[in-house]
Amino acid sequence: MNASETFFAESPAETVRRIFECIDRERMHDVPLCNRALDVETVGFRHWEGLWVGVVITPWAMNLMVLPAGSESFAPLRVGQEHEWAFPSGAYPFMGNNEPGLGEYHYCSLFSPMDDFIDQAVAREVAEASLNELFVAPEPETPPQPQPLDRRAFLRKALGRKDAE
Repeated sequence: MNASETFFAESPAETVRRIFECIDRERMHDVPLCNRALDVETVGFRHWEGLWVGVVITPWAMNLMVLPAGSESFAPLRVGQEHEWAFPSGAYPFMGNNEPGLGEYHYCSLFSPMDDFIDQAVAREVAEASLNELFVAPEPETPPQPQPLDRRAFLRKALGRKDAE
């Protein structure tokens, strides 16, 4: 696949799952940091502003992923090169990567290693919550409301009288 031709017209979730299952079998099977209570799973891939955004759970990491969906905003990065993606909840740094059969993608590590996850259900719940929070804009802080001026209290305090409080 040529990087300039690689984009997904439909959800890449199945392709991502299949590629990362292959990575698990072929490259990660004997790696001690893997949590063998977990399987490879894709969670919540959705089309957003000309991109595909979702989470991949693996026995070694949980990553937020951005993949091309035909938008010019997705540009291939060298492996290890960083790009900041802005979401409603804020801007986050993503690293570039490329996998045969998948092509160019950007990822942001949510968890690595995966030791703290007791099972797949817990990992999936955290992945879903993380993805949902990504698309929630923070509520603007409301400035403190001015309190009405109590002239007597102000004067007592200004004059140093103890009964000011």
